[in-house]
Amino acid sequence: MKTMNRDATHGRAHSQGIDDVFKALASEQRREILRILGEATPDPGKTCCAPDEVCGCKLSDRLGIVPSTISHHMSVLLGAGLVTARRDGKWIYYSLRREALDAAASELRRL
Repeated sequence: MKTMNRDATHGRAHSQGIDDVFKALASEQRREILRILGEATPDPGKTCCAPDEVCGCKLSDRLGIVPSTISHHMSVLLGAGLVTARRDGKWIYYSLRREALDAAASELRRL
């Protein structure tokens, strides 16, 4: 009986995680942020961050969104497990978790 309860709890946790992912993807601005992160490439002149990272300030500039709104969107994306964040002083650098997007796509294909 305990195994069934643990499995049921795991199923609910998995379901909640997938729900968080799809809620995060429901925002056009968050989808655009993911596109930008997905396009991050090594740039020889890039000194601010790693090749696959984008600074929150660059996201704000590129999307024309105030930093506080970027922060909110990134919090949702982080909570859903779609991105990672690395703080360096006052700057935060974000990168896409492609495996999380792949898992969401797999979940959609199962429908």
